[in-house]
Amino acid sequence: MIRLLAMRELRSLLAMPSTWFVLAVLQFILAWFFLARTEAFLEIQPQLAQLANPPGVTTTVAAPLFNTVALLLMMLVPMFTTRLVAEERRNQTFTLLLSAPLSGRHIVLGKFFGLLIFLVMLMAGVPLMLYTLALGTHLDHGMMLSNIIGLLLLTASYIALGLYVSALTTQPIIAAIGALAVLVGLWLADIGASAENSPWHFISPLNHFQNFNAGLLDSGDAAFFVLFSIFFLLLTMRRIHSNRIYG
Repeated sequence: MIRLLAMRELRSLLAMPSTWFVLAVLQFILAWFFLARTEAFLEIQPQLAQLANPPGVTTTVAAPLFNTVALLLMMLVPMFTTRLVAEERRNQTFTLLLSAPLSGRHIVLGKFFGLLIFLVMLMAGVPLMLYTLALGTHLDHGMMLSNIIGLLLLTASYIALGLYVSALTTQPIIAAIGALAVLVGLWLADIGASAENSPWHFISPLNHFQNFNAGLLDSGDAAFFVLFSIFFLLLTMRRIHSNRIYG
């Protein structure tokens, strides 16, 4: 049932004209940034040639591009999670879903994986774009893999949080603004905290992505993303269970 619900969400997303518009705009932004970083890398080649251990194209082009994608996802994911529950409530289709013989776990995980698959498809162009550089230079495949895994975990955590906020209201705009406010708030609190042991560093998803962005596969950061996602998915299941009982 989870797979069927995920495919339902995926088909629904692909059927929306706004989805293709967002995809076109996102690919344009990423392509522009990729070409700008590549051009800057080529311009500093004479200076890099004088260094004993110069940074490669993965560090100067790929890592900043992945970091840009992480920031764009923070703005983009709330636009999609708002329709998962809040918009269905507004359109009065969520009541039909609750009346079906489906558990809250099936509903939540189906919507979660449906959007996750869609966003993975959306971001698939990033590594493909970067691997075109392998035609003319050497890429650090370990750093590339680390960034891909980190971006996948970061996206999952964004979706889980956005899904929970969407389950709290019947107004899609409020759900989108609420999820965006939480994500941006965590990010700003993280970069604004001066102490190294500040709790804001610990609870900020983007802060935990930085090790992946630097090519470090840290089990602690991976555990944070998994626990962060599970926490908000469980809260969403609890919320939907309450909706089913109390209406």
